[in-house]
Amino acid sequence: MSSEVKEVKKGKFKDTIDSLVVAFVIAMIIRAFIIQAYKIPSGSMLNTLLIGDHILVNKLAYKFGKPKRGDIIVFEWPVEPEKDFIKRVIATPGDKFQLINKKVYINDKPLNEPYAIYKSSFILPGNFTPRDNTESFIIPKGYYFVMGDNRDSSYDSRYWGFVSEDKIKGKAWIIYWSWDFRDGFKLRLNRVLKVIH
Repeated sequence: MSSEVKEVKKGKFKDTIDSLVVAFVIAMIIRAFIIQAYKIPSGSMLNTLLIGDHILVNKLAYKFGKPKRGDIIVFEWPVEPEKDFIKRVIATPGDKFQLINKKVYINDKPLNEPYAIYKSSFILPGNFTPRDNTESFIIPKGYYFVMGDNRDSSYDSRYWGFVSEDKIKGKAWIIYWSWDFRDGFKLRLNRVLKVIH
C-alpha cells in the first residue's frame, strides 16, 4: 500500500474522531444549558406523567422569568440534592397556602386543579399527616411549594418543605418517548410528542 493511500485513510480516521469529539461537546453544551432528557420512574405525577414516560426539560425556561403556578418543574430534591424530582408548582413566593380536606387554598381561595387525582376518599387529620390537611402559611421569598398530581401517593412539599428557586433545573416540556415496561415494554404511541401541561 502506498504511503499516499495510508495518509488518506489516516486523514479520514482523524476526521471521524474530530467529528465525534465536536458532536460530543455540542451534546454536552445542550444538556448543560438548553435541554435535558429524563425518565419518569414513579407514579407521583399520574395521570399527567406515567411511569415509563421519557421527557425533555427546557433548562432555559426560567433564565428570563419565574416559575408560575401550574408549571411542572424538575429540581434538586432538598433532602438529597444529588437526586432530581419532578412536581407541579402549587404556590409561589408570597402566596398563602392551606390544605383543607384535600382541597388546596391559595390566598384563601380554592385552587382549580383539573390535573389532580385522588385514589383514596379517606381524609387524614393534619395532626397525623400533612397529606390532606395543613395549617395556613406563607411561601417565603425565593421558594416554591410543589406537589405531585397523584395527591395521595406523592412525596412532596407537604412532607419535606419548599423548593429553593436556585435549585430549579427547568420546566417539563414534551414527552419524546413512552412505554409501559410492566406490559412487555409496550409503546404508548399516543403519548409520543405530547406537550406537558
